[in-house]
Amino acid sequence: MKSFFKIFFASLLAFMVFCIGGFFLLVGIAASGDEVKVPKNAYLKIDLNRPILEMTADDPFAELSQALGDGPAPVSLKAILESIEHAATDDNIKGIYLEASMPMAGFAQLEEIRVALNEFKVSEKPIISYSEIFSEGGYYVASVADHLLLNPVGMLEFNGLASEVTFFKGTFEKLNIQPQIFRVGNFKSAVEPFIRKDMSAANKEQISVLLDNVYGHFLSQVAESRGLKLEDLKNVSSKMLVREPKDAVKYGLIDNVVYYDEVLALLRENAGLGENQDIPMIGITNYEKTFVAEKYKANRIAVIVAEGTIVSGKGDGTTIGSDKFAREIRKARLDDKIKAIVLRINSPGGSALASDVMWREVQLAKQVKPVIASMSSVAASGGYYMAMGCDTIVAHPNTITGSIGVFSIIPDLSKFMDTKLGITFDGVQTGEYSNLYTVTRSLNEAEQQIIQNGVNQIYEDFTTKAANGRNMSHEALLEVASGRVWSGIEAKEKGLVDVLGNMDKAVEIAANAAGLAEDDYMRVYYPEKLPFIQQLAKSLEGNTKVLIDAYTLGEMAPYMKDFKHVMENRGLQTRMPFDLEIK
Repeated sequence: MKSFFKIFFASLLAFMVFCIGGFFLLVGIAASGDEVKVPKNAYLKIDLNRPILEMTADDPFAELSQALGDGPAPVSLKAILESIEHAATDDNIKGIYLEASMPMAGFAQLEEIRVALNEFKVSEKPIISYSEIFSEGGYYVASVADHLLLNPVGMLEFNGLASEVTFFKGTFEKLNIQPQIFRVGNFKSAVEPFIRKDMSAANKEQISVLLDNVYGHFLSQVAESRGLKLEDLKNVSSKMLVREPKDAVKYGLIDNVVYYDEVLALLRENAGLGENQDIPMIGITNYEKTFVAEKYKANRIAVIVAEGTIVSGKGDGTTIGSDKFAREIRKARLDDKIKAIVLRINSPGGSALASDVMWREVQLAKQVKPVIASMSSVAASGGYYMAMGCDTIVAHPNTITGSIGVFSIIPDLSKFMDTKLGITFDGVQTGEYSNLYTVTRSLNEAEQQIIQNGVNQIYEDFTTKAANGRNMSHEALLEVASGRVWSGIEAKEKGLVDVLGNMDKAVEIAANAAGLAEDDYMRVYYPEKLPFIQQLAKSLEGNTKVLIDAYTLGEMAPYMKDFKHVMENRGLQTRMPFDLEIK
């Protein structure tokens, strides 16, 4: 009862805070009708130290949440890339000031930003990047800067990549929970956290190869930007020779060590400002508001953004709901103004059924217009399922993809319920297998075989469709399947993707396939943004849930989130073999 009141009052407090904040926010919105203008000789300030999503909805509570200490508001990759492109030809923009300490994004997304910054340099406007700390991902982006600066007592992480997997077998043992596992593929190790306390040899192999490929690309790009020899960089990294800021200068990774006031002096100097003059800056959010709307064109290319875990139904802001995205593909197929479709995928996979529902819509769409897949940081398992039927697949060199495999988990909770809670179960049924999908007892051999046969059938279906989509023999496809993940570079070598490039490349391919000239079409993005009132309601609901979890679970909140994901992996899953966090 005490816990109930804690949750109740936490919910009530969250509701009151956001209602009050929302009222003032709405008043502010109503009063802020002034047009945003770019100051003369301004810097475009790009702050990457926040979650970077493929495309974000307008969150009415974003600024309020940030003010209340909920962390920085997310920014969309689309907004960042468009801002950099506009800034190159904007006479009011003097240069870019880049903050990239610890970006919250995958390496493929960081590469998209890095490519855009490199293209911006053609304008001969400077890119100045300063930080007190550079993570490896942050340094990857910042290494293109004309002035790359670090605090004299700061830190630059340059010691290679690592990945760590969380295992729950010990938790299950303590709780007397027995996970019943069904899978296909030697590398389909998504189930390992539930049945092991460490990584299998196969899993270690695939992650090691993946990290080597991603980091090899990382080093080659940094070497090119900084004018360094690749072998020298490998030596600096492997031996962790950069341990102090002065080491980073010594080995050519940065230009200088300075304090923030010296950075401001450099910014003023480049902008032709006096010693005490304010430095005009404009951030991504405001700069977006200054863009002139793209000239209307009858021909359109639809970019359908799919980000998150794949689930059946409508999904939410963090998942790919099959009903919702199948509907978006169908709308694009039936709209005569849309001449081609680009599926932008950033997903580790999820439900096999939901993946197949969306695959079917891709098949229908490609019969009437080109459908191109653009892979972001992750397009694996169910994410690859979405892409494999497209006419062309475009991936980044460091995209995580493949993972063609299937698994299912049915936890046996009977001992946990009995020994921990004193709950037992009994019942009757009309048929031998009427109570097949149950968590209140262990499955017998015949029942286990039925489920395993279902997993085998889905794997056969998955690999057959993948082989057909890739114009490969089934035998050849099986050699690169078995749940193994690949980098974009490896996937291209294995025939799983066609082209290495960013989303612009995918749109270009789509336009060419549709017979459209470069200036003869416009992009339209889906799903479309919700009306303001709906955005307000969804934001309120989401922030309330976050507050409740933080209040009731404290430091255990992220671990309970992982555990919840474990328990939600019911049904057949086409999902990555691990939740890969590269650091």
